[in-house]
Amino acid sequence: MTPRPLDSHERVGDQAGWLMLAPALGFTLVFALYPVVDSFLLSLHRILLVLPDQERAFVGLANYRQLAADPVARQAFVVTLGFVALSTILEVLLGLGIALVIHEQFRGRGWVRAAALIPWAIPTVVASQMWRFIFNDQYGFANLLLFGDRIADYVPWLAYPGFAWVTIVLADVWKTSSFAGLLILAGLQLIPDDLYDAARIDGANAWRRFWYITLPLLRPALLLALLFRTIESFKLFDLVFLLTEGGPGTSTETIAVYVYRMAFQYFRTSQSSALAYILLFIVIVLTNLYLYFVKQRGQGA
Repeated sequence: MTPRPLDSHERVGDQAGWLMLAPALGFTLVFALYPVVDSFLLSLHRILLVLPDQERAFVGLANYRQLAADPVARQAFVVTLGFVALSTILEVLLGLGIALVIHEQFRGRGWVRAAALIPWAIPTVVASQMWRFIFNDQYGFANLLLFGDRIADYVPWLAYPGFAWVTIVLADVWKTSSFAGLLILAGLQLIPDDLYDAARIDGANAWRRFWYITLPLLRPALLLALLFRTIESFKLFDLVFLLTEGGPGTSTETIAVYVYRMAFQYFRTSQSSALAYILLFIVIVLTNLYLYFVKQRGQGA
């Protein structure tokens, strides 16, 4: 069927629509698309800010190959992957628990919902300093709780690589589990109550109702919470930098922290852009995996 040609009034309306969109499109092109393209081109060149007169030489994928052979970059990937795996799983599980609790009808539910969101609402700078104060080696609450006035027994918690890493995980889980719970709560509220009533009539206990009704119907919300928290965990910078600055040594240095160090401390601009694009590639792959699983579930339904 041949589409009907637009009359003069429709053409004017169409042009007016594009004119109204032009400022937003221009803003996006200048402040979003151009930096993305320029940083990718930057990753294909050799540029050192300590040598401003150096010619901008095209090196292709040499920066990416150099990063593959960089032991610090490989360690940053291992640290980041371990952090993402543990923190994301804990946040989704705790978020599920929070959502199940605040979804129930009880007196004071509104206050409990507001209280559950307080950690997420606290700025990361404040949360980081709070956890750093808790594990301070001289006056921290953890030492005071464990050892009391025995100052000689106080432990420098953040000086141990393993415990510093665990502290970052605990701080992130404490702060963002409620956000995952909020996403899962939205999914819970979409499940019809009739399904639970029918299951009760059939004699299904609470566990069976959760396993056969709640969990299958919550899968999109769980996947969405998992995706959001995974992406944010891969990009984590502020919490790590404020708590440990990547230390002791480089034991808690994530990819985002290493990108910052290369760009603003070592002035290896091209390699920092290449590493940022590797991180972007990982995020794109994870996003497409999420969309694939959601599509598969939709086709199965």
